[in-house]
Amino acid sequence: MTKARLLRLSVVLVSIFMILLIIVYWDNVGTAHFYLHTSFSRPHSSGAISGIAGGEDWEALPDVDEFLAKLLSSSLKQNSSISRKSDQLLVQGSSKPVVSNLEENVRGYDWSTHNTRNSLDQEKLQIERQRTLREFCANSSFTFPTKERSFDDIPNYELNHLIVDDRHGIIYCYVPKVACTNWKRVMIVLSESLLDQGVPYRNPLDIPREHVHNTSTHLTFNKFWRRYGKFSRHLMKIKLKKYTKFLFVRDPFVRLISAFRSKFELENEEFYRRFAIPMLKLYSNHTNLPTSVSEAFGAGLKVSFSDFIQYLLDPRTEKMAPFNEHWRQVYRLCHPCQIDYDFIGKLETLDEDAAYLLQLLKVDRLLRFPPSYRNRTASSWEDDWFAKIPLAWRQQLYKLYEADFVLFGYPKPENLLKD
Repeated sequence: MTKARLLRLSVVLVSIFMILLIIVYWDNVGTAHFYLHTSFSRPHSSGAISGIAGGEDWEALPDVDEFLAKLLSSSLKQNSSISRKSDQLLVQGSSKPVVSNLEENVRGYDWSTHNTRNSLDQEKLQIERQRTLREFCANSSFTFPTKERSFDDIPNYELNHLIVDDRHGIIYCYVPKVACTNWKRVMIVLSESLLDQGVPYRNPLDIPREHVHNTSTHLTFNKFWRRYGKFSRHLMKIKLKKYTKFLFVRDPFVRLISAFRSKFELENEEFYRRFAIPMLKLYSNHTNLPTSVSEAFGAGLKVSFSDFIQYLLDPRTEKMAPFNEHWRQVYRLCHPCQIDYDFIGKLETLDEDAAYLLQLLKVDRLLRFPPSYRNRTASSWEDDWFAKIPLAWRQQLYKLYEADFVLFGYPKPENLLKD
């Protein structure tokens, strides 16, 4: 009887071990590339397993996390040699972008040179940005929706903006209208997740825009459940502890202007059908609208900025569906009070921040960040864009995006919130 029980127990343990090995090694873009070499990596104690932090963080891991972490660490030496080979490649590619998208044609690229070694003290800047974020996340008197929930409370579908590069140990939370197209291109080059005629892309601007925004191109946290099942949250937590996590943000009101310009001032069939038609019916009293955006533009039927603001403030909007990602608040996209980001970049200092980040990640020899757009929407435009928006609407809009202003250190736009 005892032997039978021991035999069954052995079979169960071997089965569990084999399942874990399959999880680790089956997916060639998954956790098997758990190679960390960035300057943000947490300090290791002398007795720590290579690639896994020692000290209090290690002791605090639950048993299953500890087991997974030890199991995953066994592949580090093997994969580190592979990753180092890719690190030795020098940046390649053409000096000019291939511009095929209407939006990029309209805006154009800024290929002027920038002094990335400017007077900005990037290290102090990062310390200040992170301090501001953490102070307000810890401030009980400052509240906003979802602030108090834990990482485990975040549903999987809300983790779809966290892109993982296992080759270099990087997690990027992308925010639409904050240079996310080019940062996604960078992540594709680093992770080698997309091939061109069997060869990984080396120059970010060679990657076609339609591939950049294809969800199948990127490994994101919300895909972990399908790959790793009940172990997915444990793996996420390990990677959040060990990987370098970054995001880029932007003045919230300027981001809204940019979203409006690209989605409603340019012909966009998807956004016309999903958003423009309802807005024109609800707020401009239009009926019998054309079914295509080209017909609508030809007839002079366009959503106004006022229509857009009404749509954002209308309580029916969120009841129908969550905000589209292009105007959803950053705190809802990236969960900055639940995830301890190592680097916070800003579009207003994009060139300097991007160069500094790539240097810290030790990938600046692999690629350069693509140049910024020539006609980038500027904060100086706010007064003109909001001039015809009623004061009460502006005040409501600020409350709607207040958490993004405060958490990321953007000043309250007092000139727009007073008569």
